[in-house]
Amino acid sequence: MSLLPRTAEEFSSAEYWERFFKKRGEKAFEWYGDYNKLCGMLHKYIKPRDKVLVVGCGNSELSEQLYDVGYRHLTNIDISETVVNHMNQKNAKQRPDLTFQTVDATQTPYEDGSYQAVLDKGTLDAMASQEGALAGRMLAEVGRVLGIGGRYVCVTLAQESVIKLAVEHFIQVGWAVRLHCLGDPESQEDSSFALPVFVLVCTKFRQPMPMPILEMCQGEDGIPVRLPMVADLLSVVRERQAYAMLRQRLRTGTDATSTPSLTLCHAPTGRPRYTLTVQDCPPGAKVPRANHFAIFIVPQGRETDWLYGLAEGRGQLAASANFRRLVVVAMHREQEYTDMQAVQSELSPMVMELAPPGMPANQKVPFLSVGGELGWREVVSHGTSDLSGQYSVEDVRGEDGQLYRRLVFLGNDGLVQSESRLTNPAAAASSQKNKKSRRKAKPSAPLPMTTPSQTPGGALEVDKGYLCCAHHRVMVAGLAMLGVGTDHNKDVPVSVLLVGLGGGGLPQFLRDFVPGARVEVVELDPAVLEVAQGWFGFTPDDRLTVTLGDGLEHINNIEREGGHQYDVIMFDVDSKDPSLGMSCPPPAFVETAFLERVGNLLTSRGASLVLGRVRGVFPRVLSRGIEGEVNEVLLCSRGTRETGVPPSLLKAGKTLQVALGMNSSRTATCIPQIDITELLEDLNVA
Repeated sequence: MSLLPRTAEEFSSAEYWERFFKKRGEKAFEWYGDYNKLCGMLHKYIKPRDKVLVVGCGNSELSEQLYDVGYRHLTNIDISETVVNHMNQKNAKQRPDLTFQTVDATQTPYEDGSYQAVLDKGTLDAMASQEGALAGRMLAEVGRVLGIGGRYVCVTLAQESVIKLAVEHFIQVGWAVRLHCLGDPESQEDSSFALPVFVLVCTKFRQPMPMPILEMCQGEDGIPVRLPMVADLLSVVRERQAYAMLRQRLRTGTDATSTPSLTLCHAPTGRPRYTLTVQDCPPGAKVPRANHFAIFIVPQGRETDWLYGLAEGRGQLAASANFRRLVVVAMHREQEYTDMQAVQSELSPMVMELAPPGMPANQKVPFLSVGGELGWREVVSHGTSDLSGQYSVEDVRGEDGQLYRRLVFLGNDGLVQSESRLTNPAAAASSQKNKKSRRKAKPSAPLPMTTPSQTPGGALEVDKGYLCCAHHRVMVAGLAMLGVGTDHNKDVPVSVLLVGLGGGGLPQFLRDFVPGARVEVVELDPAVLEVAQGWFGFTPDDRLTVTLGDGLEHINNIEREGGHQYDVIMFDVDSKDPSLGMSCPPPAFVETAFLERVGNLLTSRGASLVLGRVRGVFPRVLSRGIEGEVNEVLLCSRGTRETGVPPSLLKAGKTLQVALGMNSSRTATCIPQIDITELLEDLNVA
């Protein structure tokens, strides 16, 4: 399967190209390759019998080499009389039919439709870099002298303004446009300009094409990929150029502080297939002499794990692998991967281009993985939210071998928005029945999982007694601050306002297991509610309601109206601003004025459970960090400020644990699987 490289780097800086054209100076043609590099493309699109006009021929030997292999109808033109005289004298005896003429390519004396091909090696680049209007006149002249079916074959470095000018010109007049990327130029004396060479082929038709034909090919014989718009072609060109620069940088040195990544795409469809992240070992690391380079294949569905999805985790992974350079490979959703051997065969040609400098040519490069497996992922649904963009609902196999269902918004691929564990309801019911005679129910071990197609007795369901997110478990443990489950609060309702629904796991857990809980949820995104109900088993009722709207506005409104108070207010919202990364909640939720309104809505025993980085406002604030995350959970109440976590809170936690288990009788298929005491032991005073 052919793979195309793709990176996110920009490659359209006018300053960059100005510096490039100044740098190359008189060595212009060395950047475009000689006949040996270009012959495959030239023979494919230009036949020896064709009458060919070579524009801006200069002193290149390309026409001489074409003449020697049978191209005898070449007319070479250049605006420099000195160059033309030199080339005529040079070839007068050995190539008497090879003519060179002093002609301006923007206004030639040749008749309309008199040539079958126009060959341009770098002339358009040089002309357009000086004056776009001049290049436009040359392209118009090319169209005039070419006959029907004739081709303009242009060897170019594809500066964005140049390729845009040419492609838009020929698309507007109804020609077919195809662009080949040939790879690196032959000369790499200056590594800072190690750019790929492109060949633009534009074909003239008798009648303009009703729909634009715009194609991109990798290499001489790559399968043409049809592109809808000129902007898409320019994007692909930038990606090829950026990849060439990245590859050259990786070939010439190592840098542990930089972790560049690139995406390899499936050539026929253009869809992302692999993302490669390069991790070099730090200077001074003791790496075995033979450990130059290795490839680590991340199991499908695990790419968001801390070890693979964050720079710190990948650094730890690389340190454990102990190679000079480790390339971490993540596989993309909605792609098929046969087995590990097929993945290795597919990746080998490309990843070897990323090897560190100094690696022996015959060095064997190991492919590493977890247990030699590719992992497992199945996309069960996907759609688009008006607020958050495209999303995917997918089942994956976790590190523990269990199956999990995740909601991932693709605009922030490093963040799992919601996650629930899947369970076999028939097996869970049987397990619960066997435990009825036991006096005290204890959290059970997770049930063994298989893929849905292998599950006997029906489809898998969400395990509502298990909270996957660590911050959700801390929020539940924070209810101990209210004395939930104690004799003093027996039969006392617990009113909860939760901002942020996600998959609905947290509010359902509260309703199902917390004695007397009544939960109101405010969710901004209607698509999230739809996904929660359709794929995460979320079922609201009279004790669990959902209001669609902005959580900030909702709290401001009910505080202003008065008459509303809650025992608990929870915030479980992420930011829609991707520049903030994984930090939660949005800044507006932690402003002092807003938090004061939250305090006004709390009952005398009330607490606010916040995911964020806030200190102050509430007299009593306890905090707990989440391993592998940048956030922490803050438990804020109106009680008195304390210097440590009171022993009474740990005692209340044990009471809450018992209350959760006793209240689980209403949900016969699952029990709460949470250790309140352990969660409270790690609290700190903020």
